[in-house]
Amino acid sequence: MRTMVRTRFAPSPTGFLHIGGARTALFSWAYARRHAGTFVLRIEDTDIERSTEESVKAILDGMAWLGLDWDEGPFFQMKRLSRYREVVERLLREGKAYRCYCTREELEQMRVAQRARGEKPRYDGRWRESKAPPPPGIAPVIRFKNPLGGEVTFQDLVKGAITVSNGELDDLVLLREDGVPTYNFGVVVDDLDMKITHVIRGDDHVNNTPRQINIFRALGAELPQFAHVPMILGADGERLSKRHGAVSVMQYAEEGYLAEALANYLARLGWSHGDAEIFSKEQLVEWFDLAHVHRAAAHFDPDKLRWLNHEYMKKVSDARLAELMKPHFEQQGVRLTDGPPLEMVSNLIKSRSATVLAGVAAANPFYSDDEPPPEDLEKSLTAEVRPALVDLLNRLSSIGDWNDQSIMEVLNAVLKERKLKLPQIAMPLRLIVFGRAQTPNIGPTLAVAGQKRVLERLRKHVGT
Repeated sequence: MRTMVRTRFAPSPTGFLHIGGARTALFSWAYARRHAGTFVLRIEDTDIERSTEESVKAILDGMAWLGLDWDEGPFFQMKRLSRYREVVERLLREGKAYRCYCTREELEQMRVAQRARGEKPRYDGRWRESKAPPPPGIAPVIRFKNPLGGEVTFQDLVKGAITVSNGELDDLVLLREDGVPTYNFGVVVDDLDMKITHVIRGDDHVNNTPRQINIFRALGAELPQFAHVPMILGADGERLSKRHGAVSVMQYAEEGYLAEALANYLARLGWSHGDAEIFSKEQLVEWFDLAHVHRAAAHFDPDKLRWLNHEYMKKVSDARLAELMKPHFEQQGVRLTDGPPLEMVSNLIKSRSATVLAGVAAANPFYSDDEPPPEDLEKSLTAEVRPALVDLLNRLSSIGDWNDQSIMEVLNAVLKERKLKLPQIAMPLRLIVFGRAQTPNIGPTLAVAGQKRVLERLRKHVGT
């Protein structure tokens, strides 16, 4: 009897790691970690025409970014072809599989005739018990002798009991003529060899499971437990696709989302722990179970993900946020040595920034010499305000200990003497120093900008 939990994630390297695949990987990873088990990574690369090394790298990069570390693998199916052949030979010897010599044209004629009779298109088993000699020049496929009667029943850990009549299943191909296994055969051999105890995957695989169970049974193998998680839909109720926006995990990294925020959001797509919305991966591992995976489809909400990322941005350390922002500044050719330490700026802007990229945009004025829009400056720099800014310039010049407290003491004194409100001075002050009207609180912002920059910009625009 198996006791050690072993889960797997088995993507096809025909594209990037998308949101649905990442959620499946996260659930499989969390279940293994929760039970002190083993998480196996397997690359199902038997789609020779579409599988690429670039996609393999993208999948591995996406999982590494999300922190989904695997214990074994990655294993590649194309490196296991001899093993699939070995299992097929056994099934042939035991009379549980057979060679089929139908050509593609014959199979198409078969389907056309069945549709004409109003029947479901399927292989009719013509070579199942045939004694006819093999036709010359045709490489056979190997088909499985699916049971002709009875039914397959399994207890899905998410969906409950599922029963399918064997009469609904035809004799599927196990091995193609080129010796490459089909999906349903390859995964059975792999799950058997890798001693997988729990198969956690998307519910688009539910229809494959009865076929796989029959192969497991033909091999006399113990069945893993199956858990089919709900699909992810866009806000419009359609299956999530590129038209709904970013669907590649690494695209979210490029757009400035934090890995832990995306992992948190993915965990809540189709699973819940009470009302908890924000939780760490450590908490996910502690709480995760399959009993609370929802049966209904999950809906991907970009606005909620952005909100959640903003909550994580507020808590991220100044040093880490600075490190995340640096590459973006480098790409823009911005010299960070021309401004204050990036960590200090990070502290100022992170509570106002929903993403790392938003943080970069908010931090950019500290390192640029952008001039204010003339019409905006003219509107705010009134005859009443200009003398107050000249007065402020003179007083700021005499500050010996430049910090937000000393700056605000000077600013409040000017406001009081000139009988002005803070917004009347703060607006043109922001425009002059940073070239924009929106910044964090004026005192800490001017303190981080530095006395030299503030005085130079004020002299340029209001100095006499």
